[in-house]
Amino acid sequence: MASAEASSSRVVDFRKKKAKKKSLSEETTGENSEVKQEEMEKSGAEEAIAFPPTFSVSEIKNKQRRHLMFMKLKQEKRKQKMQLKRKKKKEREALGDKAPPKEVPKTIENQRVYDETTVDPADEEVAFDEGTDEFSSYFNGLTNPKVLITTSDRPRGRTVKFCNQLATVIPNAHVYYRRGLALKRIIPQCVSRDFTYLIVINEDRKVPNGMVLCHLPEGPTAHFKVSSVRLRKEMKRRGKDPTEHYPEVILNNFTTRLGHSIGRMFAALFPQNPQFLGRQVATFHNQRDFVFFRFHRYIFKNEKKVGIQELGPRFTLKLRSLQKGTFDSKFGEYEWVLKRHEMDACRRKFQL
Repeated sequence: MASAEASSSRVVDFRKKKAKKKSLSEETTGENSEVKQEEMEKSGAEEAIAFPPTFSVSEIKNKQRRHLMFMKLKQEKRKQKMQLKRKKKKEREALGDKAPPKEVPKTIENQRVYDETTVDPADEEVAFDEGTDEFSSYFNGLTNPKVLITTSDRPRGRTVKFCNQLATVIPNAHVYYRRGLALKRIIPQCVSRDFTYLIVINEDRKVPNGMVLCHLPEGPTAHFKVSSVRLRKEMKRRGKDPTEHYPEVILNNFTTRLGHSIGRMFAALFPQNPQFLGRQVATFHNQRDFVFFRFHRYIFKNEKKVGIQELGPRFTLKLRSLQKGTFDSKFGEYEWVLKRHEMDACRRKFQL
């Protein structure tokens, strides 16, 4: 009996201890759940306050996953942009004539720093300079341009092809092999044979990278960096090869005195009596001091629509220097030289 009572008392004590432990665990879990809820509320408030989110796509280590997330993010942004655009369009249609004017987006071009040398076409001084400068005889029809195109020593195939295609763009242009002659010896020979321009295409690592444009017989001489050269075979949807008709010339955005002289230098390469039957146009487009060259043929589809075909080649020029007189690297007098660290410090100030 005594042993049975002892065992029953032990069972009761064990059950009491178990109940106490259970109650303590319930209290602790309740406290922990309350703490967790508070932490979740705090984190939710922090996430609501924090903008933009601290998570970045660049933090994803997996390359494929990172690319996928980036594309999704890009699509979402595009959708939001299109929705906002449609909303604004509907508002404008609803307001009708009372709609506010459209906002003009800020670009580097329309935020350009004013240059004191900007040319006014109606200025009498500018008109007088144009009538008496080196290129006035071309625009008056007294001189027909005759261009010699050559290369640096030992040119490669790509440079030779580029020169040949350039000769098909510029009327009355002739390509000659350099044969190791110095430019100071070539220039007198060009003058004696009535050439009005000398174009020298330089190359580096089998790629054209420079152009010297020398007006004869008294200059000036311009040195350009050449980039983004595309030959005719490398262009998609190009038209047939250009004909021998004289092309029209378009000069865009040459607004300063320096840009004006460079534009007239380009225009004097071509005869000033274009043959409109050829429907060919050579364009020199200046944008942020880079001169983009394109050669097109236009086609009239009807009275209102016009289609264009690019004929090639295409390239980009960046002016490095403008020198008075013919080419002279040692004793030549320079009108303008590009100083990158000084002139390119402000992105909104342009030279041409």
